[in-house]
Amino acid sequence: MFSIEAIMSTNLITVPPSATLAEARTLMHDHRIHHIPVIDNGKLTGLLTLTNVLAATDSFLRDPKNRIHANEIIVEDAMVSEVATVDLHAGLRQAALFIEKHKIGCLPVMDNDKLVGIITDTDFVAVAINLLEQLEESEPVFEDFDDEAAD
Repeated sequence: MFSIEAIMSTNLITVPPSATLAEARTLMHDHRIHHIPVIDNGKLTGLLTLTNVLAATDSFLRDPKNRIHANEIIVEDAMVSEVATVDLHAGLRQAALFIEKHKIGCLPVMDNDKLVGIITDTDFVAVAINLLEQLEESEPVFEDFDDEAAD
C-alpha cells in the first residue's frame, strides 16, 4: 500500500539559519513550496513556513522603531525551532492523523536523525485522490436487468 517513503518529497530545498527571509521567499516562490527545513551543520534545527515569513515581515513593518531593512531579517528569527518530525518507517495513517490533529502543513521525515524527506498535507490530498479513483474503478457496474426480464 502507501508508505511515507513512497509519497514524501526527497528533493529537499533547505536553508541555513543565517539566510535572509528574502532569500527564503525567493526559494519558496521559485520552487512553489510553503515549507523549508532549516539545516545547521547537517542537522535539522528549524522549519520556516510561508506563514512565518509573512508574519515576521508584517510584524517588522508595523514597528517604525526598527531600523533594519525588512529584507535583512534572518531565518533564525522567524523559524519554528521546535519541529515535529516523523520517522521514515512510521505508519502513513499515524503521520496523517498527527498533521490533522495539530493543524500543521508538513512533517520533516527523519531516518536515524538525518533529514531524508518531507511529507505535506498536499501529499495526503494526492493519496486521497488516488484512493478515490481506485474506489471508483472497483465499483461494480449494474446493467438494467428490468429490460431483459420483460422479454
